[in-house]
Amino acid sequence: MRILVCVKYVPDIHSPRSFADERVVRNPDDGGMNELDDHAVEAAVRLVEELGGEVVALTVGSEDASVALRRALQLGASRAIRVTDGAIANSDVFGTARVLGAAVRRVGAEEPLDLVLTGMASLDALTSMLPSALAGELGWPQLTLASSLAVADGRARVERHLADARETVEAPLPAVVSVTDEANSPRYPNFKAIVAAREVEIEAWSLADLGVDPNDVGDLGARARVLSAAPRPPRDDRRVVSDTGDGGVQLAAFLAEKGFA
Repeated sequence: MRILVCVKYVPDIHSPRSFADERVVRNPDDGGMNELDDHAVEAAVRLVEELGGEVVALTVGSEDASVALRRALQLGASRAIRVTDGAIANSDVFGTARVLGAAVRRVGAEEPLDLVLTGMASLDALTSMLPSALAGELGWPQLTLASSLAVADGRARVERHLADARETVEAPLPAVVSVTDEANSPRYPNFKAIVAAREVEIEAWSLADLGVDPNDVGDLGARARVLSAAPRPPRDDRRVVSDTGDGGVQLAAFLAEKGFA
């Protein structure tokens, strides 16, 4: 079984964010692989441990994005590919899906892929749109927000945990599957895995290598773009209440004043 896992390099969500030229400032020393992608890599590695095969990690980004690939290698991927091209900057989800789709097709041309796995969302954007956009780009069935994943007889089966129900759905392979943080508990890489990951050569591909027109990605191909960005203004309407035994009464009065009661 050949599985490709899409991973993303994201800023540390606990660090202050800022914009420059309508883009998020990304400090290479302040970030790593999207934490939710750990679950996608773990799901892929478990399937390969059970059924045999290969796990390929793929990312789109600058050279800094290699940090995410090294993490995927530590968790069990055996190959890492980074698509880097200046024209990709400021791509929206559709442009990113186009680049990823071209890379998936190139990997699949070497030997057919069975699955493309992703995390449920990236913690810098939280749109959860990429898996569906990628499935549309590839023309493959999609199984999203999987709380569990199993593969047998040429089909993938997932279970989704909804607010008031559970769904079990399946699709023929190849398919795109996004997994949630309920799908598994990612392993902690041991020292041997960390050292081995350093020795793996990361393949670097460009848009030309993939046959992607630069006009279809980045600012030129974006269907949405940031027109302006500014720091959130400080709030000046806050009221601090010292609770001297009547805090609840004051809170109730405040809510009534604002029309909430």
